[in-house]
Formats: sequence, C-alpha cells, structure tokens
Amino acid sequence: MNQREAEKLEEFFYSLNGAQAPLLLLDYDGTLSDFRINRFDARPWAGVRELLSIIQKDNRTQLKIITGRPAGEINPMLQLPEPVEVWGLHGAERLFVDGTREMQEAPPEALAKLDELREQLRRDAFGGLFEDKPNAVVIHWRGHTPRQAKHIEQKTRALFEPAALVSGLSLLEFEAGVELRVGRDKGGAVEAIAAQAEPGVPVVYVGDDLTDEPAFCAVNRMRNPHLSVLMRRTWRETAAEVWLQPPDGLRWFLREWEKAVNRPGEAYRQLLATG
Repeated sequence: MNQREAEKLEEFFYSLNGAQAPLLLLDYDGTLSDFRINRFDARPWAGVRELLSIIQKDNRTQLKIITGRPAGEINPMLQLPEPVEVWGLHGAERLFVDGTREMQEAPPEALAKLDELREQLRRDAFGGLFEDKPNAVVIHWRGHTPRQAKHIEQKTRALFEPAALVSGLSLLEFEAGVELRVGRDKGGAVEAIAAQAEPGVPVVYVGDDLTDEPAFCAVNRMRNPHLSVLMRRTWRETAAEVWLQPPDGLRWFLREWEKAVNRPGEAYRQLLATG
C-alpha cells in the first residue's frame, strides 16, 4: 500500500465515525470468495462470514451486495444471521431483505433477441459454459487452455457483437467470459442505492472484476465521503482508489470498518496517527 492509498483509507475510515448508516457495498465472486468453476462452490473466505455478521448485528451499517449472479443465490451462500439486500444481475434485479424482488424492465426487442440466442447456445456453446440469466446470455471459458479459451471467445464475440446492436442490449466483458445483457450495470446500481440514502452518507464499493469498474467510477464521482477498493490478488489498471489483496486485505478492511463506526472520531484519528 502506498502513501496515497494509506491516506485515503485513513480519511475514509475517519468519516465513518458518527455517520448515519454508511453504505458498505460489496461484490461477491472474487471479492468475498474465491472463484470456482462451479459457482455454487464459491463460499466466503475463512473469517469473512463472521466479520460480516458482526457488522450486521451492530446495526450501524447499510450492508448490500451487488453481484452479477441472480440475486437469490447470495443469501444462501453468505448464511448471515439476517438476509442482506442484494442487487443481482449486475444491478438489473433487486432483492429486498423481506424477499420482495424487483426486475428492471427491458425493451421487448432485446428480450426477443436473448430468447433467440438462448436456443442457439443450448445447442452449441462453442465448448464454453453457457449461463442463462433472466436478462442475459453468458459464455464462460474459465478453466480452459489458452488455445481453447481463444477459440471460445472468438466464436462468442462473432455471435454476440452483432446482437449488441439491438436496442437495449450491450456487451459486458469480465475475466474469462462475456455477457450479452440488458439493464443497468453495477455503476447504475451504486447510483440508485446512493440516491435513496441520506445526503452525505459515506459510501464504499469493494470489487475485483472488470464489471466492477462502472461501480468504482460511480463512487468516485460522489461528493460525499467515498472510497473505491479493488480487492484482487494481482494489480491491474483500475479506477479504484485503493488496492487490497484478499483474503487478508478483505479481513483487515472489514475489521477496520467495524472499529471505525464504533470509535470516537478523535481517538480513532490519534490511533491512526500513531500506527
């Protein structure tokens, strides 16, 4: 961590003290858990569930998950004391803690094109893994050899790129895959969440993938106290203000968050100044 990042973290953690319901916005895969070929094997890293439980029970934080998964998959995997609000499908779906679900409306022509592609990909996914989402079709090539991955990617792009010209559809690239989808992205989800919060509330977004970049940018544009964190083992070009490495960096961040929202502001500033 360089000096600029350390100062940004200090400034942000200090802003949490006395704040009313600061927003802790977290990606899931690659951020709270490692990636798995079978996504249902991707459980939170050791100690993360316990730390999130402490934050949740304290009742001072608005804890929300923003994920590319269908929203209903997250709470069964997190297994926290209480359900959390989940913005699924990169933000196009919202699952409230009471189980109520909202899905963003989509243009009929976009949905028709997705239905057409679903039928085609069920027959032939080019050797990749086809994932069918309510608002998207996805091809993954994680776990394949570089040669196989290149073949799958080329075939997928040849199919998806012309389709992306249909009104409402767009391509979303991520590590080892590409998604053709309709609806808001993670940046739109962050903006929608922040718009419903109290003015000036501190906001942090923590993510790892290319799909998290719109969320980083949305947070960075805010005037209220904010922080964008790339949680990733290896550094890459990013709009995030701080880079931390999981799982240790994640556990450290969650512990510091919990301490920051519970300490007198001046005492916390003195603690940071003395290391």
